[in-house]
Amino acid sequence: MTYLTLKYLHILSMILLFGTGLGSAFYKWMADRSNNLEHITATNRNVVLADWVFTTPTVIFQPISGIWMAYLAGIPLSTFWISTSLALYLLAGACWIPVVWLQIRMSKLADTALKNQSSLTEDYWQYARAWFWLGIPAFFSMLLIVLLMVFKSI
Repeated sequence: MTYLTLKYLHILSMILLFGTGLGSAFYKWMADRSNNLEHITATNRNVVLADWVFTTPTVIFQPISGIWMAYLAGIPLSTFWISTSLALYLLAGACWIPVVWLQIRMSKLADTALKNQSSLTEDYWQYARAWFWLGIPAFFSMLLIVLLMVFKSI
C-alpha cells in the first residue's frame, strides 16, 4: 500500500471515528433529555450498533495506520506530535471502554423499562451521567489528536 493511500484511509477512518462518536453522543444526550422512553430506547440501541459498525473498526485501524505511516515516512514514534497523539489516544480509549459498557447496559435498561412500561431506573441515570462525563476527556483528546494530525505540532 502506498503512503498516500494509507494516509487517505487514515484520514477517512479518523473522520468516521470522530464523527460517529460526536454524532452518537449528541443524539443519545438529546434522546435522554427528551424523557421519551421509546425514543431513548431506540437511540440507545442505535448508539450501540454504531459503536460496533463504525467506531470499533476505526479504533483498531487508527493506531495501525498511523504507526505504519510513521514507519513508511521514517518518522520515529518518539516525535512529539506522534507520541502525544498516541498518549491522547490511550486516554480516549481508557474513557471509551467504560462508555461502551455503559451504553450496552443503558440500552438493556431502556429495553426493559419499555417492555415493562415502567420508568427508567436510577441506575440508568447514574450510568448516563458517568457516560457524559467520560465523554468530555475523550472528546477533547480526539480533538487534540486531529489538530496534531493536521498541524504536526502544537
